[in-house]
Amino acid sequence: MQDSKMREILKESKVIAVLGLSPEESKPSHKVAKFLQNQGYEILPIYPKGGDILEVKAFASLKEAFEAQDKAGVRIDILNVFRKSEMLPEIMREVLELQNPPLCVWVQLGLQNAQARKMLENTKIMYIENLCIKLEYERLFV
Repeated sequence: MQDSKMREILKESKVIAVLGLSPEESKPSHKVAKFLQNQGYEILPIYPKGGDILEVKAFASLKEAFEAQDKAGVRIDILNVFRKSEMLPEIMREVLELQNPPLCVWVQLGLQNAQARKMLENTKIMYIENLCIKLEYERLFV
């Protein structure tokens, strides 16, 4: 992934949905989301048990989060994924079924799946995998 493309998506994005955002402060997903929130991004937690995470109502599913934002007239720019690599193809199927998919699917450091990458290859959705959005933000902007 070219730095210029990553810089552009991070600069132009305002809303980041985090799939697999844990309410536990010690978890990487929580630390990354909190960092992004502190940089001024609106964070939308997606966590099956719901509740509030980082003082924001968590959505139980990816579909629920995107449908709620569609109704509110808000676009989710980036879907940041904290799920196991083997789950990525199913997640990409869900993304492709969305009426208003994100501009970018960002799969966290240590996670990758060739099938998932291929699924988004010929779409308008940017696909980034095996990179930490927090570390890349720090590298590109700090």
